[in-house]
Amino acid sequence: MSAVISGDFLFTLFGAGALAAAVLPRLVAGRPLSMPLVFLLCGLLFAALPLPLPEVDPVGHRVWVEHLTEICVIVSLMGAGLALNRPVGWRQWQASWRLLGVTMPLTIVVTGLLAWWLLDWPPAAALLLAAVLAPTDPVLASEVRVGAPTESEHDEDEVRFALTSEAGLNDGLAFPVVMAAVALAGAAGAGLSGEWVGEWLLVDVVYKCVVGVLAGIAVGKLLGWLFFRAGWQAMRLSEHRDGFVALGATFLAYGVTELAHGYGFLAVFVTACRIRAAERAHGYHAVLHDFVEQIERLMTAGLLFLLGAFVARGGLAGLTWQGALVGLLLLLAIRPVTGWVAQLGTAAGPRERVVTAFFGIRGIGSLFYLAYALGAEGFHVPAGELWAVVTFTILASVVLHGVSASPVISRLDRLRLLKARRRHGDERPGDDEVAHERL
Repeated sequence: MSAVISGDFLFTLFGAGALAAAVLPRLVAGRPLSMPLVFLLCGLLFAALPLPLPEVDPVGHRVWVEHLTEICVIVSLMGAGLALNRPVGWRQWQASWRLLGVTMPLTIVVTGLLAWWLLDWPPAAALLLAAVLAPTDPVLASEVRVGAPTESEHDEDEVRFALTSEAGLNDGLAFPVVMAAVALAGAAGAGLSGEWVGEWLLVDVVYKCVVGVLAGIAVGKLLGWLFFRAGWQAMRLSEHRDGFVALGATFLAYGVTELAHGYGFLAVFVTACRIRAAERAHGYHAVLHDFVEQIERLMTAGLLFLLGAFVARGGLAGLTWQGALVGLLLLLAIRPVTGWVAQLGTAAGPRERVVTAFFGIRGIGSLFYLAYALGAEGFHVPAGELWAVVTFTILASVVLHGVSASPVISRLDRLRLLKARRRHGDERPGDDEVAHERL
């Protein structure tokens, strides 16, 4: 009887959660609140009540955590790639390359040194923590991401574009550093031998990144032809407006790349960008993007609810003040400073550089990387302690960025509009003209 009651309760909870995920984004729009923050608080509240909720234990259920977060991340990567209107290029994506090439490595180095010094962790565990927390998350960054795809290539402001493109790529680029931490942990028993470095550079850095990019280009080109140019109308999927095709593209790109031992995260984002470039002005992109966004929203709501339940049931028991300090310094000092430095000389204005640097949101991708790494190697640090530091950092990010994202981004939008109106006088400025105003 208790199992039936628990199952019925979970059906009720899932139904209510799905409806809430549909309504909440509109209710919290423009307010100092976000959907991830609301579901996180709901998880905290429900877990504190005497309700028949399932046990949430990422240490004991590591495999489930790895695969659920993996699916959520690749779905969000497809959505991010499909949303970007701006063609890939060196100058057009200058801020993105700077954030990936400067901010991310500096963040890893400084965070790793802090973890090694403050937490007194072995080098492998410190490097793992730094790699896990380095990427800007594409899942929880909805308030600061670009919107639905449009026909224009120039209607994306620098802040939204930089954060979306960065989040789309750095989840994949964090993988080599995670693998370095795994290799370092495996070599620790042999006296910190450096013999692993050569194989790591050749396989985990060069081979897997190249395979990820090339597989993404190939799959994206094939699907772009299938969607928009196939001679047989039944095969030209853009004519049928099926949104679930986006999931097929996501899983195909990811699966093929992983079978070839490449980085599937990179492949999914590259595939999405290549599909977007195949027929940039076609309305089918909006259909694909909207479907992916809905799936992502549902999964995000569920995972944040479970994360809140994990925290309420003692998930932070292994957290020390040193671990909390590392997380707070990452969010409040390391990412903002390195993000601001990386953007010097880019097209963004001073205010835009500050906002882009500040919103280095940490989230679901960090949970995936930690679960994946702990399944590959032991790091001579209790798993509960690693989970506590990562969970606290995500919790702090959801609260800090969730409260500030909508008001800050709305403020920038108003300032751009006012500046564009002053520049154009009586004429109504277009979206492209507003987006190109620098603040």
